[in-house]
Amino acid sequence: MRFRFTLFWRIFLSIWLAMAVTVVASQLATRFLLDRERQAIVRQAGLQDIAGEAINLQEQLGRAEARRFLRMEGERLQLHLMLIEPDQGHHRLPRMVRERMQSNWHLSKPAVLDLGGGYQLIAWPRMGAEGWLHPGLFRMFELVLAFVVISLACWWVARFVSRPLKHMEGTARSIAKGDTELRVADTIARRRDEIGQLAAAFNAMTDRLCQLLDRHNRLLRDISHDLRTPLARQRVAIELASDEGADPALMESILRQNERLETMTGQILTLYRVSENGSAFEQQPVKPLSLINRVLGDAGDYAEQQGIDCKLVASDEVAAVSILGDSGLLQRAFDNVLQNALDHTPPGQSVGVELSVTNGQVVVSISDEGPGAPDEMLDQLFEPFFRADESRGGQGWGLGLSIARDIIRAHEGSITAQNRPRGGLQVTLKLPVFFGS
Repeated sequence: MRFRFTLFWRIFLSIWLAMAVTVVASQLATRFLLDRERQAIVRQAGLQDIAGEAINLQEQLGRAEARRFLRMEGERLQLHLMLIEPDQGHHRLPRMVRERMQSNWHLSKPAVLDLGGGYQLIAWPRMGAEGWLHPGLFRMFELVLAFVVISLACWWVARFVSRPLKHMEGTARSIAKGDTELRVADTIARRRDEIGQLAAAFNAMTDRLCQLLDRHNRLLRDISHDLRTPLARQRVAIELASDEGADPALMESILRQNERLETMTGQILTLYRVSENGSAFEQQPVKPLSLINRVLGDAGDYAEQQGIDCKLVASDEVAAVSILGDSGLLQRAFDNVLQNALDHTPPGQSVGVELSVTNGQVVVSISDEGPGAPDEMLDQLFEPFFRADESRGGQGWGLGLSIARDIIRAHEGSITAQNRPRGGLQVTLKLPVFFGS
């Protein structure tokens, strides 16, 4: 069994190590700067001789001459030099120098040379000279270093956590769009923490769901395929019974139900064909305006029977463009959407069909004057066997829009539904224009 290094401990140790590195690095850097400061003073050669000469001048010519000499030598060496007599003390030194000399923690102190006889020479760099650093600079340096190191640690932790989660999100979105072969990368699934466990569980869940979906599709295909033969035989038997004088009303009812079953099995097989094969079908240039006219012509008798008027509005550009695809499948998609609109439009109302070309796409909008659908259910209208019964009751099995969606997606298009402001549902289909010769 592999040791599992939990995400909690990874984050905790990362932050703890960042703090430890900050403290150690700041101490090392401070030590380096302090050593550099001391060396700037210590490397000044001849301070001992200068101090001896100053003492001789003070004893022979007085303090003023000694101070003038120290000032001249200090300017040459870029140092402040001050001679302290045995009974004088340090009160004549500048406050900042005294604070450094009296500090128990501050290691950056002026150089103090003991000359014998109680004399001392105090030396510290002049303003702007090499090596003299203000105490606040050390504190600022430590704060900046801590900010940089901790920021890098937090960036690493955030990237360490968010990067695999972003990968899993992208994988989940791709699977939701239909690419069921995708899985979370093994490098993430093998991680010995909670993210690795989540990725492994996600892959296992996806495998199981894909297996169930595949079984579901195969079951529908097999049942639909097996039903076609007995339905065809039943249809022949019904027609024979009608010819032999059976009750016409009864035979018509039975025949109508038989046709419904045949239609449903045909739709299920079409749904499986498109879902299984994707875009692996023969494609040829198709004129969308001619295709819509055929769809409207086929639906004309049904629309007239229902007392519904179909209105077609097409822009001038539509007649000149083509789309690439399977004419039969595209006709099935448009017919399913139009049939859905006719089923949910009350008698005496109308269904509108609009064609236009926008941004290199043929846009087909089919609008009805029915009750519409709840906004939260609009996306579900294209799911197999889904019916928004509360608002769009009617005949059908919830397969028409699902088949239309799969066909349009197989042709690299899109299909959406939205409620119209004045009532009714509008389904918009978009297909790329074919620019081939």
